[in-house]
Amino acid sequence: MAQIDDKMRIIQELVPGKQITLAHIVAAPDPVLYQKLGLDPALDYAKAAIGIMTMSPAETAIIAGDIAIKASGVELGFLDRFSGTLIITGMISDVEASWDAVLAYCEEKLGFVICPITKT
Repeated sequence: MAQIDDKMRIIQELVPGKQITLAHIVAAPDPVLYQKLGLDPALDYAKAAIGIMTMSPAETAIIAGDIAIKASGVELGFLDRFSGTLIITGMISDVEASWDAVLAYCEEKLGFVICPITKT
């Protein structure tokens, strides 16, 4: 903070950390959720899932997307290298395996702080 002519000026900066802030699995989502998100619905809704992950720095979403699709039979639903958002779809076990692989890589190889996987 700098003080100029009795006025205080505050400078705010965003300094992204190396972290995964959300790793969530929506198990057996209602088909309308796929439609509203613009995702292709899975054929067997009872076994299907949507995985949502956010990370910083945002470009890590590219690496995470690559790991996720190589780790199991998931499909890439959405990847944003500017916001750090990754959405995948597939069977519940595949989405969970993908998130496990992404979290392990980011923690062990990239030195990220990771969050636990949550599920609804």
